[in-house]
Amino acid sequence: MRELPTSDGRNRGSGRPAASALRRRPGGARVGRARRSRGRRGPPLRPERGRSYHPRPDGPGGVEGSPGAARRWSPRPRALERPERPDPPTERPDVPSDRTDLPSRRTDPSDRTKRPTRRPTRAADPTSDPSGRPERPTRATHPSDRPQERPAMPTPAERHAQLCEEIAQHNYAYYVLDQPTVSDAEYDGLFNELRALEKQHPELVGPASPTQRIGAEPREGFTKVTRAVRMYSLDNVYDEDEVSEFDRRVRDELHGDATVSYVAEPKIDGASIEITYEDGVLVLASTRGDGETGEDVTANVRTIRALPLRIPEKRTFTVRGEVFIYGADLDAVNEQRKADGEAEFANPRNAAAGSLRLLDPRITAERPLRVYLYDLVERYFDTHLEMLEHLAELGLPTHRAHRRCDSLAELLDFIEHFDELRASLPYETDGIVIKVNEMGLRDELGFTSRFPRWATAWKYAAETGETVLRSITADVGRTGALTPVANLDPIPLSGTTVSRASLHNLDMIADKDIREGDTVVVQKAGEIIPQVLRVVLEKRPEGTTPWEPPTTCPACGEPVAREEGVAALRCVNARCPGRLRAGLWYFTRRSAMDIDRLGKSLVEQLVDAGLVQDFADVFALKEKREALLELERMGEKSVDKVLEAIEDAREGRTFDRLLTGLGIPLVGTVAAKLIAEKYGDLRHMLDAETEAMKEELAAIHGIGEKMAESVAAFFADESQRAMLEKMLVLGVKAEQPRKEKVEGGALEGMSFCVTGSFELKRDAIWKRIEEHGGEVHKSVKKGTTYLLAGDKVGKTKMDAAEKKGAKILDWEGFLALLEGAAAAPEGEASGEEPPADDG
Repeated sequence: MRELPTSDGRNRGSGRPAASALRRRPGGARVGRARRSRGRRGPPLRPERGRSYHPRPDGPGGVEGSPGAARRWSPRPRALERPERPDPPTERPDVPSDRTDLPSRRTDPSDRTKRPTRRPTRAADPTSDPSGRPERPTRATHPSDRPQERPAMPTPAERHAQLCEEIAQHNYAYYVLDQPTVSDAEYDGLFNELRALEKQHPELVGPASPTQRIGAEPREGFTKVTRAVRMYSLDNVYDEDEVSEFDRRVRDELHGDATVSYVAEPKIDGASIEITYEDGVLVLASTRGDGETGEDVTANVRTIRALPLRIPEKRTFTVRGEVFIYGADLDAVNEQRKADGEAEFANPRNAAAGSLRLLDPRITAERPLRVYLYDLVERYFDTHLEMLEHLAELGLPTHRAHRRCDSLAELLDFIEHFDELRASLPYETDGIVIKVNEMGLRDELGFTSRFPRWATAWKYAAETGETVLRSITADVGRTGALTPVANLDPIPLSGTTVSRASLHNLDMIADKDIREGDTVVVQKAGEIIPQVLRVVLEKRPEGTTPWEPPTTCPACGEPVAREEGVAALRCVNARCPGRLRAGLWYFTRRSAMDIDRLGKSLVEQLVDAGLVQDFADVFALKEKREALLELERMGEKSVDKVLEAIEDAREGRTFDRLLTGLGIPLVGTVAAKLIAEKYGDLRHMLDAETEAMKEELAAIHGIGEKMAESVAAFFADESQRAMLEKMLVLGVKAEQPRKEKVEGGALEGMSFCVTGSFELKRDAIWKRIEEHGGEVHKSVKKGTTYLLAGDKVGKTKMDAAEKKGAKILDWEGFLALLEGAAAAPEGEASGEEPPADDG
């Protein structure tokens, strides 16, 4: 174990406990820590410099100095360094011959007369005694033999810092390295000493103290955290051909001679987290949420003992990672929950995510949560591997199963190797994350609306199983589409119990000849969505018949229709309660209006009770408080929390979130933001003429004619307009922050795609373009005015510019545009190019 400094600069060691001294809770956490003994921890194997040896008469036989006597070490001050001396005599009359390794001094002052004469350290002065005999040296004749002062006791602040550091080291060894360095009793002794010290000196208590991991009181709810940099999802690949295609796309997007390496690392099956350190202290932790907005779970994350509350780093450090639970720990937790009569967790992911969102951090502290960090938001390093190494140096927990791969062959080799390795890991993984190692190349590759182009996730073959399909029913979606669902005998798959699976549409049922009563093979696609793969025909019972689709809506009883060329049935009743239930659930979800506590069960009750008949009615519920109290599991406190969440959504959501929640056909979150930035708020869209809206929307890059027609038709529908007008009356203030447009800038009316390497970073160039009125395109598109080309531009971008009519501009030509000069000619502009950097 690492030695810790005492107040006088010496080192105080501690022995390594026997394996039998360590005890663990079944879930991996330590339990049963005994009271700390008053003696110092286990002895080192041999004396250290500056320490005295004191036999104790409490060993076997009870004889002081006997070979079996218990030993312990105590510090001895060293005021001055002792010069080298001859070795002491090997024989001493007062010590057994088998104990010649003992120090020369005895511990009992009364035995000084028995001490053998010490060898003089310097010649005696013959003139000092009339007899001429040498003067016997006294204890003070040598600096090292002078009476020693007791070492200065550390101040409370010094001792507090020592204890905090030592406990942090033990936590890292135990929870990260899985290599305990002290016994439970010793650990508890340190912790109790720290707690007592802080009780006596409350001014020493700080947010980084180990005693402050658990201490927050239960909360009423979670506050929202909007992050500066979005947390993206990852695209998936499932076979070697798709990995090869990912590698090809990466290399095609980059300039031809770019050297690309990848980092492959385990994809841990847990809950994503973002953690911020300011001036070395953990100050904020938030869940992933919808990527842009998460929930503040700082108090819960502080209870994770593998995570240091303080790191030796003064810069702002925003790290991202995965909170998870070991499989063995989950088994122990579920055993306890079963004994307590509580529902067991289906899998480690659910256990980790549920524990993070508990309102009482003291309960979270009882869960054996762990965390691995794998990303840093701030750009302090040139490569991903450098960043991982620095995180480990800071004492932050990181996985150690990653590998750098310099080619596709090495990448595929690691995937095969890890498939064999992952069964031996203590945590569950659902694949491998593949990332471009070089940060500069990541800048060039950029992002799609959902995924980074420089990363993907390899998913191993999903787990499958056989079960019996008992019946086929239909669920009504928010657009009225009927989705057939297979109701199955429960079957465990990938850590969950599956009893329902989507059959997608009528064509799939017909193509696979799926019938009620069949034995079917089921898998979890991407380990998330259950689906029926095929029918086991040899197990089909006699007398089965093909499934007949319904002719009426299961939710409202109205007739259903099948549109020509569409493989789905649709309920055409605009007031169908099934459509309203599905639509209202979509409206309140996180990526839309994000109304917390308005879950599926409550949505169904609100619709069934007639309290909500359209989306606007949600914002009128505060007038129906008494009716809400009549609903199942809705007491005073629950009703207050629901109404509080609705009030928050009434005034605290942007216009793009409202547009997303309305469920307009073809409009997703990205398109909703483009539309919201165009119109600004709901009032302006309601006031727009239908034909004018079509033209305006179609002119927005990324919208298109079909989507423009869909949006215009939605806002032209009288029932929808009435509902939206009611929202405005009820005080819904969904407004979109407008981007400040530079009027009269040198680049007004021009659009640019930037590629290659420049002296400036890519985002700095984009900012300069927008500051002068220009528009940035992340790729060359129809309507892109210029391809701003730096050093080492790939052939793909050049070909795209030629094909789509974009002029090619170098850095000097760009600067000329900023100065108001004439546009550069088509083709490569003349002039020297700026020096290339790392991209």
